[in-house]
Amino acid sequence: MRNPWAQTGNYRTSYRQDTSIFATHRELVSLLLFLGFLLVLPLFLSRTQVFILDLILVYSIAVLGLNITTGYAGLINIGQAAFMGVGAYTAALLAPQGLPFWLAVPLGGLVAALFGFLVGIPSLRVKHLYLALATLAFQVVFEWTVGHMPLLKQGGAMDMPRASFLGYEAGFRNHFHFWYYVSLVVLVLLAVFFRNLLRTRYGRALVAVRDNDRAADAMGMDPGRTKLFAFALGAFYAGVAGVLYAYLSRAVVIEDYTFAVSIKLLAMAIVGGLGTLVGSFLGPVFLELLDVNMEALSNLIKALGFSVAGVDVASALRPLAFGLIIVLFLMFEPRGLYNWWRIVRSYFRTWPFKY
Repeated sequence: MRNPWAQTGNYRTSYRQDTSIFATHRELVSLLLFLGFLLVLPLFLSRTQVFILDLILVYSIAVLGLNITTGYAGLINIGQAAFMGVGAYTAALLAPQGLPFWLAVPLGGLVAALFGFLVGIPSLRVKHLYLALATLAFQVVFEWTVGHMPLLKQGGAMDMPRASFLGYEAGFRNHFHFWYYVSLVVLVLLAVFFRNLLRTRYGRALVAVRDNDRAADAMGMDPGRTKLFAFALGAFYAGVAGVLYAYLSRAVVIEDYTFAVSIKLLAMAIVGGLGTLVGSFLGPVFLELLDVNMEALSNLIKALGFSVAGVDVASALRPLAFGLIIVLFLMFEPRGLYNWWRIVRSYFRTWPFKY
C-alpha cells in the first residue's frame, strides 16, 4: 500500500500520478513551511537586508526565464538584461500616466515577449555561437537606442511613481517590504508555471528540440515554433522582472540593463544549474550574497596585510571572484548548486535508510 508521506517505492499506477508535482505529502508540507518562513522573514531584517532579498527575488524571476530559453530549449541568450530593460522602460512610460503596478507588471512582460519573439526569429536559421551573437546584437542595439532616444531621456534616470494597492501605499519606510511581498507572490506564480511547463506538450517539445531538433521535427513537432515560443516566454519573465526592478529602485536607468547584467544573469543560471527550478533560486542567492560580503572579505585581506596603496580591494575582488566562481563551477560542478540540493534531498527522502 502506498505511503503518502514517505517515498518507499514507485507505486504510481496512472499517468496523472506519474506527472504529479509532489511525490509525497512531506514535500508539500515542507514547501508550505518554507513559504511561511519567507513571509515572516522581512519582519526580523533591516531595510538594507530586505532590499537584498528584493534583488534576489527579482533576479530569480529573470533567471527563470533564462532557464526556459537556454536551459530547456538550449538557445544561448546573452541579452536577457535587454528584455528586462524593455519591461522597465514600458513601465517608466506608462506608470506616470496613472497605470497601476498590477497592470504594468504583466504589460511590461507582454511587450518584452513581443521583442523576444522578434529576436528569436534568427534562431530559425542559426544555432549555437551565431545565435548567441544575434542576442548580443539585440543587447547592443537596445543600449544604443535607449542612449539616443529623447523620449527615454537618452538613458538618464526616469522616475517611477510610488505604488499603492487597495488603499495601501508604499512609503519610504515600507517601500522595500511592500515590493518584497509583491515580488514573492509574482515569483511563486511564475515558478508554479515553470514547474508545470514540462508536464505539458509544449515543455516536452522544448526539451526535444534542445536534444535534437531534426528528430523532434520527424516526430511531428515544429522546431521553429518551439524556439520562438521559448524566446517569447523567456523574455516575458525578464520583462516582469524588469518592471519589478524599476518600481523597486524608483527609477529606470540604462546602467541597470547593460551587457554586464546579462552576463551576471547567465552566470546565476550556470551556478544554480541550467534547466532547473531550484537552481534558478540558488544561483541569485549565491552570487548576490557573495557580492554583498565582498566588502567584508576585502577588509579581512587588508587586516592580513595584503593591500596595495591606491587600490580598492573590494572593487578589484568583485570581477575576480565573479569570473573565478564561474570557471570553478564549469570545471568541477557543471550541474551547479542544484546537484548539491539533489544530494541533500535524496538523503532526507530515504532517511533513516541508507538507500
